[in-house]
Amino acid sequence: MSDLPLRSQLAVALGRTAAKMSRLAGKGDGSVIGGRIGLRLDPELLTRLAKDRKLVLVSATNGKTTTTRLITSAMTPLGEVATNAFGANMPTGHVSALASQRGARYGVLECDEKYVPMVLAETGANVVALMNLSRDQMDRAAEIWLLAGKWRRALEASPQSHVIANCDDPLVTWGASTAKSVTWVAAGQHWREDSWCCPECGGPLDRQDTEENSDWRCRQCHFSRPRPDWVLRGEEIVAPDGRAFSLNTVRLPGRANRSNAAIALAVVAQFGVPPEQALPLLSEVTSVAGRYTTVESQGRAIRLLLSKNPAGWLEAFDVLAPAPGPVALSINAQGPDGRDTSWLWDVDFRILRGRPVWVAGERRIDLAARLEAAEVPFTLVDDIDQAVMAVPPGNIDVIANYTAFQDIRTRYGRVV
Repeated sequence: MSDLPLRSQLAVALGRTAAKMSRLAGKGDGSVIGGRIGLRLDPELLTRLAKDRKLVLVSATNGKTTTTRLITSAMTPLGEVATNAFGANMPTGHVSALASQRGARYGVLECDEKYVPMVLAETGANVVALMNLSRDQMDRAAEIWLLAGKWRRALEASPQSHVIANCDDPLVTWGASTAKSVTWVAAGQHWREDSWCCPECGGPLDRQDTEENSDWRCRQCHFSRPRPDWVLRGEEIVAPDGRAFSLNTVRLPGRANRSNAAIALAVVAQFGVPPEQALPLLSEVTSVAGRYTTVESQGRAIRLLLSKNPAGWLEAFDVLAPAPGPVALSINAQGPDGRDTSWLWDVDFRILRGRPVWVAGERRIDLAARLEAAEVPFTLVDDIDQAVMAVPPGNIDVIANYTAFQDIRTRYGRVV
């Protein structure tokens, strides 16, 4: 790594000190405050820290934290990898991640969708992984077509960056199509309510799905699904050379994590790590910042699932224990969650019929109204402990959005 100017060295040192104090005070891992102080002292610190590294930016509405962890694990044969493992996915978190691992030649950075253009311009990342786009916190992040348009302009201005993109998502495809070089991954798209119209001309998209293939194209213009280089088929991934690899060893549950693994394999292949070497490393990831972790309390096994938007809830339902397994739901609407809870009406909660359901969180009345409309019986509780203790000793799944999840995770121990 090249030497930093004295001002940058001071910014790094003070940022580390602030982060350590934040951890000691129990205020989190300190990534945000450390990076904020560093950037205040040296506004060009991210660019300086990124210099001479091989960087991957990972962005999506859902799955970016998990995919970042998978990529980082699979890249370990190459040496030390700097990463923002706990999801601080804005420039402050990126600065903290790179500053804390100055000797790492490689970096894998989760990046908030809104910040992709800024971070790409400042780091010149070698690889950009783009997975999915759906409505999420529109009071903060804006309309997803606008985000995809910003991706297009940023990638056009960054010809040195190679893109790994999910060609099953039309909006991601459109956002990535201005890149000079792209590896297309057919990673699946399970939530389609945000992509029925062509982002190029506004016309309707026609879809064809079979067990062996998925395709889409615009009825009114040239825009269509690119031919994929990597193809996810059920529980196996087909590489560009035609070899198929089983994903049964991936220990994170559900079809969404098979999609995340497919993207991860395509990314690390760009750095020379073949699937047969990467897959055992993917299997080492069993929990991501508390997601999918099972914690024990009072004789109950509590599995924690994070869902922040309609697409994420669809994937959480996919990994629930078979009915009639109990489930507790917790919803907040703080700043990190988005203040508007109207998105609850886009989630099909009917799948929860036949299960014991408990409802908690600051906005539990909003969620209760939605469940009542879906004719899902439920019990309203003041906090998650009441739900857990109402279940006989055994298993319970807990689905929560961001701040509610963090509250629950803290209550039962901040598992990684």
